Amino acid sequence: YRGSLTTIILRLLEQEGKMYGYEITQKVKEMTGGRMKIKEGALYPSLHKLETEGHLKVAVEKVDNRIRKYYSLTPQGEKEVVSMLAELKEYMENMQAIMNHKLSY
Repeated sequence: YRGSLTTIILRLLEQEGKMYGYEITQKVKEMTGGRMKIKEGALYPSLHKLETEGHLKVAVEKVDNRIRKYYSLTPQGEKEVVSMLAELKEYMENMQAIMNHKLSY
């Protein structure tokens, strides 16, 4: 998933509304049958970067005597996810065309 973590995060938050970090890692693991695992060392820097760029907002809540940070999309983040998904779709279509192209020698 190298290079696509930002897209994964934004898409999940678009679908789920708000999530905390560990929840994101578990959802990806569940959705991919364990084939994709996001490490905290990759996730949290991406979340912080998206927050700094104005794509995410953070709400702190106390859950079972623990402080939990929930991430959700800002209006700018909602626009960004639409743009990123369009780019990803185009990329996948181009890769499909390349992979299915019969080479002639």
